[in-house]
Amino acid sequence: MTPEAHPAYGTADAPLLAVRGEAEFRTEAEIARIGVTVTARGRDRRATLDDLNRRNTAALDVLKSYGDAVPHLTTGTLGVAPELSERGRGERVRSHQGIVRIDAEVTDFAVLGELTARLAELELTELDGPAWSLRPDSPAHAEARRRAVADALRRAREYADALGTSLAALTELADTGADRPRDVSAFGRAARRADAAESAGPFDLQPAQLWVSAQVTARFTLVPPRL
Repeated sequence: MTPEAHPAYGTADAPLLAVRGEAEFRTEAEIARIGVTVTARGRDRRATLDDLNRRNTAALDVLKSYGDAVPHLTTGTLGVAPELSERGRGERVRSHQGIVRIDAEVTDFAVLGELTARLAELELTELDGPAWSLRPDSPAHAEARRRAVADALRRAREYADALGTSLAALTELADTGADRPRDVSAFGRAARRADAAESAGPFDLQPAQLWVSAQVTARFTLVPPRL
């Protein structure tokens, strides 16, 4: 097949126009992901494990008490390790340290501030997050794709108009990828002991505005222009 007849190049009777369509807009987050890390440390291994289990259960009880507002819970890390003495000969265990990491998704932001405050007050418990995101089936993704296609069509029509002609047919539409929604906000890391002098009030956590984007490439044939 000669280059003049190849679909990627078009022909004099069916000139080819290739354009890119892009869309980007801001939308409010739909999911807040938080990490909860509980630890325990002691000389006795069994006692350390018991403390770790008790604190892990306490954190899970708080999270589960919010029902459907926390639809997903995952134990991300579980570890128990001996700490050896730096002095003396042999493997002398000085203490044991245990850690459990829980990852949670929160979809009801009305309870997020109260939930994080309650977790932060638990014994030897540390929080990080929230990391804001959209649901996989969020309408925002479809809207970004629609806007990208509309942008490609607008550009193609502008090029055709500049040539004094019009679009004849769409020959190809390709999804060239969508960026993951971008978020620059987080409340960082918080740690609070159960024996604090005063209880913390609910944190004032505002949902992030996320940038959502999509890109497509489109190929059209043109009505042959008079040049």
